[in-house]
Amino acid sequence: MNIVYILFSEKLNKFYTGFTENLQERLLFHQNAESRKFTYNADDWSVFLTIECVSKSQGLKIEAQIKSMKSQVYIRNLKLYPEMIEKLHQKYSDC
Repeated sequence: MNIVYILFSEKLNKFYTGFTENLQERLLFHQNAESRKFTYNADDWSVFLTIECVSKSQGLKIEAQIKSMKSQVYIRNLKLYPEMIEKLHQKYSDC
């Protein structure tokens, strides 16, 4: 599976956006204090949102789009308005 995932830390009030082909393995990576960098600063990361993608290429482009917005409001709106995710799928459907 190709998944864009967004983690949230209440402690830092920050989001982390990433892409993976194996969500469970990636979450274990973020829980391992020795291997993580950005997520090292907090221990309360939880999955805020996942977006399934049809290909790795589509997933990486959606991840880049979300990161380029640099906006917590945009990320929160992705969860509130699922049609935004559908528009991302459509925008990057040819990937």
